[in-house]
Amino acid sequence: MFRKIRKEDREFYINAVKDLYKSDAVLHSIPENYIQKTFDELMKSDVYADAYIIEKDGEKAGYALLSKTFSQESGGMVVWLEEIYILPQYRSLGLGGEFIRFLKECNDFKRVRLELSNSNCRAYEAYKKYGFEIFDYKQMVYIKKEL
Repeated sequence: MFRKIRKEDREFYINAVKDLYKSDAVLHSIPENYIQKTFDELMKSDVYADAYIIEKDGEKAGYALLSKTFSQESGGMVVWLEEIYILPQYRSLGLGGEFIRFLKECNDFKRVRLELSNSNCRAYEAYKKYGFEIFDYKQMVYIKKEL
């Protein structure tokens, strides 16, 4: 049901990411070249990022993108669930929940983190069901301007 992303998944991955970034699950879109850079990084190494293709009955149904970091506060590795996207025709079949269970059982980490937009109440309730809690930190970001 879940497998590591491969080179032949490029078109599916790019199109699925573009669909995600058109949805209300995210706050803003991103340039397509960012998606391509991410895919290229995934093909080079899984040190910083990893991705899985989510399948149902042998068909590609979605993807999950993970980022990895070390956290002193957590006492080890932290996995960021950067994105999880299920194609509309495969939603409400439990695939997202199955991936969360897979992630919790199969990886060597101390913490899983994720972000969700305030408007994504359905995702909030789903993540709570799988043991996620609100992390009362405010996040700040500095965005380096590209030349």
